[in-house]
Amino acid sequence: MNFELTAMDADGAAHQPCDVLLLLLASDVKPAPGVLSTLVEQAGGDLESKAGSLLDMYRPNGLSCKRLVLVQSASGNAHDMREAVHKAVTLIATAKPHNIILYFEKTPSSQALRVALTTLAEASYRYTTTKGEKTEGRSLENVKVAMPDTTALNKAFDVAVAAVHGIEFAKEWANRPANHATPTLLAQAAQSLEKFPKIKCRVLDAKAVTKLNMGAFLAVAQGSAQPLQFIVLRYNVHGKGRPPVVLVGKGITFDSGGICIKPSPDMDEMKFDMSGAASVLGVFHALAMLQPDISVVGLIPACENLPSGHAIKPGDVVTSMNGLTIEILNTDAEGRLVLCDALVYAQRFKPHAVIDIATLTGACVIALGKVRSGLFSNNTELSAALQAAGESSQDLCWPMPLDEDYAEGLKSNFADLANVAGRPGGVITAAKFLQRFADKFSWAHLDIAGTAWKSGDAKGATGRPVGLLLDYLLSQDTKA
Repeated sequence: MNFELTAMDADGAAHQPCDVLLLLLASDVKPAPGVLSTLVEQAGGDLESKAGSLLDMYRPNGLSCKRLVLVQSASGNAHDMREAVHKAVTLIATAKPHNIILYFEKTPSSQALRVALTTLAEASYRYTTTKGEKTEGRSLENVKVAMPDTTALNKAFDVAVAAVHGIEFAKEWANRPANHATPTLLAQAAQSLEKFPKIKCRVLDAKAVTKLNMGAFLAVAQGSAQPLQFIVLRYNVHGKGRPPVVLVGKGITFDSGGICIKPSPDMDEMKFDMSGAASVLGVFHALAMLQPDISVVGLIPACENLPSGHAIKPGDVVTSMNGLTIEILNTDAEGRLVLCDALVYAQRFKPHAVIDIATLTGACVIALGKVRSGLFSNNTELSAALQAAGESSQDLCWPMPLDEDYAEGLKSNFADLANVAGRPGGVITAAKFLQRFADKFSWAHLDIAGTAWKSGDAKGATGRPVGLLLDYLLSQDTKA
């Protein structure tokens, strides 16, 4: 889908040929004189003032569009803009438009513009990769974004478009069934990003991972016939300047739970357990489009967690890359095992900060639902910056505690620590486990178990938290 930003008045928009003209009305703006103003006035009481109210017209007189949709954006804030655009795009979906004009009667804020474009993309998105040849994908090809004045919004527009493409790259790989998104295929997706400037990719196999003494990662992978892949992405990493930010994405391409096997209902959704890895790929895609002057490393430990005669068992003890031994009390708590070795590996980059992203615990879904990702950090400045990025991108997170008392349950009689600590505070004890491997740098953990995908009729990946991570990284660009 292509986006174009242009400045024009309402009368200009009225005479632009397109399949659909979506006119976003602002409650505090009186339309400028012209044919659109006349139509808005004629709508009168037929269009309510609340966000999302709309009026649909087919081939209106005096306009060059095939279809006009008047949509009330009310205050124009992020919530109202999301409501307005979602309802409008849902309405026109059955008509399968190819070209639309999204006209803002009032020049929006940077955040409102971002929300409008990401909502439009979300509402028009169609997954087709593993469907039959006759399946129709997204019909929408071109979106002209128009408003009276674009002077202050060129950068915000570029960021919004990059976010859309990054989110959709993440969604593509998270949505693919596990047999179409194996660790090897995920590594190939990462390598495909090398076509962009400043991106390099290296993939380590089991032999290389064994030499690194990543015993926890190897232990999770040993139950599957699919070979593990340790993916190392670099964007603009150089010898001088500010140290890189390291993103660590959990890449469990399918999680059966291992020997502690999960219940069969909804187990198909465990293909989404690599959503953290997919978000790292999405961020790198967005960075490639924007080319900011920052350095970023992406680490993805990718493997499957399956039961077999080779799989780890409850009670097994493994040794992590930093020498700590781990008693595996639950093989379904595998994400923290692959992440802990990746966190130790991250030290070699002498990072400015390390952020891991993982669909780690069902407990996070209970705590925060599907609205906010859980945020843990050992650095208050990093935590505040990630919260701010969540707000600016409307990819929200919420800070959670890391009191040392929560680590008590991780004590083991047979190893340095256990991989689980019981049900109470499970989202926190999982973070406390990871913290043991992140004591040498500023670190944050994003638990996206509740936000990475939707279930039910709307089942599919969300692409979160690509938006949050992108805004955080761009805030580190000192030359921006």
